Amino acid sequence: MRAIYLEAINSPFVLIEKEKPTAGPGEAIVEVKAAALNHRDVWIQYGRYFTKDYPAILGSDGAGIVTEVGEGVDKSWVGQEVVIDPSTDWGDNPQAHSKEYKVLGMPEDGTFADYVKVKASNLHLKPAHLSFEEAAALPLAGVTAYRAMFTKCGLKAGERVLITGAGGGVALFALQFAVAAGAEVWVTSGSDEKIEKAKELGATGGINYKKENWGKELKAEVGGFDVSIDGAAGEGFVQLVKLARPGGRIGIYGGTTGMIGQINPAEIFWKQLAIHGSTMGTNQDFAEMITFVAEKKVKPVVDIVFPLKETEQAMRYMEAGKQFGKIVVKVS
Repeated sequence: MRAIYLEAINSPFVLIEKEKPTAGPGEAIVEVKAAALNHRDVWIQYGRYFTKDYPAILGSDGAGIVTEVGEGVDKSWVGQEVVIDPSTDWGDNPQAHSKEYKVLGMPEDGTFADYVKVKASNLHLKPAHLSFEEAAALPLAGVTAYRAMFTKCGLKAGERVLITGAGGGVALFALQFAVAAGAEVWVTSGSDEKIEKAKELGATGGINYKKENWGKELKAEVGGFDVSIDGAAGEGFVQLVKLARPGGRIGIYGGTTGMIGQINPAEIFWKQLAIHGSTMGTNQDFAEMITFVAEKKVKPVVDIVFPLKETEQAMRYMEAGKQFGKIVVKVS
């Protein structure tokens, strides 16, 4: 089979031929139709991920057709169109993952290949309204957004939510999920064009975080937020605390702009705020996310599709940060 190979840190992604995997007990083989990129893949390429197990076949997100199952697996899975849950070994505590927790695509071979071997328990039927490319965009970003917004922050219909960094995969899923759940959604972005695109997806409004005093301006216009979902941290996180309504919840799943600035603790305890750290999700979170997407007919935003052989170019496109939605690799 074909696979995208990363030999070592700072090496390019290259197309190789390797042996097709076979299913062991409790496992399944999926013919990958489409896979999606995540910033995790670039971090691994540069050696900035906590796992360093090279060489590797990366790719956490994938959708395809089950071609083989191992002993102990219901054979009716063969031929089914599926989405793959990339998480394994979360552990017994739903509040936090175990030390054994792993994500598909290092150390195990991932979805940047014609075939991938996974635990059969990680298979989920592809929502019928989605193409393989759309379904492949769901897993990692979708479950991260779902857990942060619903499992952690408990967003309810009618509440007002602020989502930072509209344009990224997790942020866009958070936007779409919140709109589908009946919330009033506002966004931030460094691009006015991305704010307008967010409005087309159901956002009520937004503000460019490059504006001086953007937090004060947004507070004057809106008043405050019940829930904020953030993947940036940095100085902007201080504004999220100021913008939170009494009893508000803030979910943080990333830190792309670095260390959080000075926060007045009185704003946290006097307003009874809850700040939730969150990353990825449990198998239950993933199952609930797939059900939500199917019931609400959510369609992931796909920015661009590359052929498998151009995965290296796809990585550089993602690194440039101009995308609005997920970057997908069409495998077959």
